[in-house]
Amino acid sequence: MENIAPTPAPAVVRLGIVGLGNMGLSHARQIIAGKAARITLAAVADSEPVKLSLLSDIKGFESAEAMIKSGLIDAILIATPHYAHTTIGIAALEAGLHVLVEKPISVHRADCERLIAAHKDRGKTQVFAAMFNQRTDDYYKKIRHLVRSGELGEIRRVNWIITNWFRTHAYYASGGWRATWEGEGGGVLLNQCPHNLDLFQWIFGMPSSVQAHCAFGKYHDIEVEDDVTAVMHFPNGATGVMITSTGEAPGTNRLEIVGDRGRVVFEDDKISYVRNEVPMGEFSRTTTEAFGRPETWQVNIPASGHGGQHNEVLKNFADAILDGTPLLAPAAEGIHSVELANAMLFSAWTGKAVSLPIDGLAYEQELKKRIAESALAGRKKKVVSTGVQDFAQSFGR
Repeated sequence: MENIAPTPAPAVVRLGIVGLGNMGLSHARQIIAGKAARITLAAVADSEPVKLSLLSDIKGFESAEAMIKSGLIDAILIATPHYAHTTIGIAALEAGLHVLVEKPISVHRADCERLIAAHKDRGKTQVFAAMFNQRTDDYYKKIRHLVRSGELGEIRRVNWIITNWFRTHAYYASGGWRATWEGEGGGVLLNQCPHNLDLFQWIFGMPSSVQAHCAFGKYHDIEVEDDVTAVMHFPNGATGVMITSTGEAPGTNRLEIVGDRGRVVFEDDKISYVRNEVPMGEFSRTTTEAFGRPETWQVNIPASGHGGQHNEVLKNFADAILDGTPLLAPAAEGIHSVELANAMLFSAWTGKAVSLPIDGLAYEQELKKRIAESALAGRKKKVVSTGVQDFAQSFGR
């Protein structure tokens, strides 16, 4: 009888998660349920023993440092409050681990540069990714293709109203780090909108300057921004406006893009494209009609849904480690969304337009000043338990 060699077990990534808040716990449960192929949850870490008890079958540690040194994991997913993304990320990279960091990758540009430098210092031997799950959304991928392929021609104007990030007072009271300069480093721009800011630069590139008005604690008893209107200028002369808030219900999510070839609107899971038969610039220069307009086509752009979201990013992370697959969201690109948020806050604080790239160290000093002058400096914020949350309700679509 012929001897048949056993089929080798498929390689898997032994992942550790640090931070078992809403997002970290959600990732853990998805992995345990087998929703992230080729990843096994090998360990978790959180400074609160009660959170570790929620996953009692998984090896738990009360510090990221202990988990990193344990030898039980190949990679780490960082889902802690924002400032720790930098320190834990650097420690994990220096220990030789692959790193996946939740958004934002850091609170401010200077910390982003420190974290990215730690990866470069390792010779980029480790996979270093960011959890920008909305890059998996087929609607945004189609919009990006329309812009980046040149189908829309030169972009002239972008407007994005993204105010369906509504949050209650109970939400902000659910964590001592939430909505504080010391804990989060910002509000809607640092917590909810990193996804939209990432998509904005992923689709359109970075502006050359930003001017913003931010309202601090307008709708909630918080010290950080919960309402923002920002105007951006791009190198080609195009303008962009972004409006976001956590104090507006039911809220709006409408992205409008005007290019030389026409107008694209994305709203309510529909991409509509009104395409000029003749580009508007050419038509304006060549027509003899004083009030003429180009003839148009009405085009509906199909999309296959919102993609695999967090689980697709997790799968891609594993594939990058095991097979060398290109990353959907390299962490080094995370500096751009952080810089946009920083520029908007810097503009609001100074009352002036801010040129990009910003002075990262100057922004860091201004943020430290806000922390020192905070009414919460030296004391803990009162925390009110909100119980187990359905995190799926948090996404702004």
